[in-house]
Amino acid sequence: MVQWQYRKMRILSIQSSVSYGHVGNSAAVFPLQRIGVEVMPIYTVAFSNHTGYGAWRGPMFSGNDVREIVTGIEERGGLAGVDAVLSGYQGGDDIGDAILDAVDRVKQHSPDAIYACDPVLGNAVSGCHVAPEVQNLIRDRVVPRADLITPNQFELGFITGTTPTTLESTLASVDRAREIGPSTVLVTSVERPERAEDYVVEMLAVHGDEAWLIETPRLPLKANGSGDVTAALFTAHLRSTGEARAALERTASSVFTLLENTLASGQRELQLVESQGAYAHPAMQFEARRVR
Repeated sequence: MVQWQYRKMRILSIQSSVSYGHVGNSAAVFPLQRIGVEVMPIYTVAFSNHTGYGAWRGPMFSGNDVREIVTGIEERGGLAGVDAVLSGYQGGDDIGDAILDAVDRVKQHSPDAIYACDPVLGNAVSGCHVAPEVQNLIRDRVVPRADLITPNQFELGFITGTTPTTLESTLASVDRAREIGPSTVLVTSVERPERAEDYVVEMLAVHGDEAWLIETPRLPLKANGSGDVTAALFTAHLRSTGEARAALERTASSVFTLLENTLASGQRELQLVESQGAYAHPAMQFEARRVR
């Protein structure tokens, strides 16, 4: 495994923003900054809090708003030297179009940049919770353009038209996703019926000709924003090392400590700032095993 080394990186992150709590860019930006990444955040909404509370205040931004900000960054020369464009929840197809436009413009100035997309659609319990036009946008237009996607197992199945359940069928679904477009896939929650233990969470990373699986203890909490942190850290670590195993182990270690601290706090929102040491100096308490 490569020795971890920090290097100067720049990421354009187009996601939501909340003032209270941590989701979207309000979850992703600080951990990236803490590991030395220069982040250029563009907000798709500016809400008081995440919508899981059932009530919130604040404006949504249009695709044209996003384009204007990208143009302003471009005019300053800020689209040169970008390592990745990162996106998460997309509330409408106009935002999706603006993100894809931003990816095109970044790659004109930074040909080696990747597009890392967290294809937020839903989960196996509640199904899809985004509008049909967003489902179609992500499946038919966004995923084919992405270089890296970070779906959960349900989202992976939706994108590929498959039903991943076992490790083998999940790997087959990942192969199908890679045929569609992205070269790298991180499956953020692998549920397998052959595993009797309900206290384990697994993540699967496929990159190049390698596939790596890592497991961490399942903690009794639902933490909004943890997926945003996971996608951000994995993207940065993969770009820095080029190695899926290193990126997976560092990400899993950091996010588990973040969730442990959140659970211990008794608070609903991620203890993002309190866990900052875990981003820069993860405990590395989990080891991935190669499954391909």
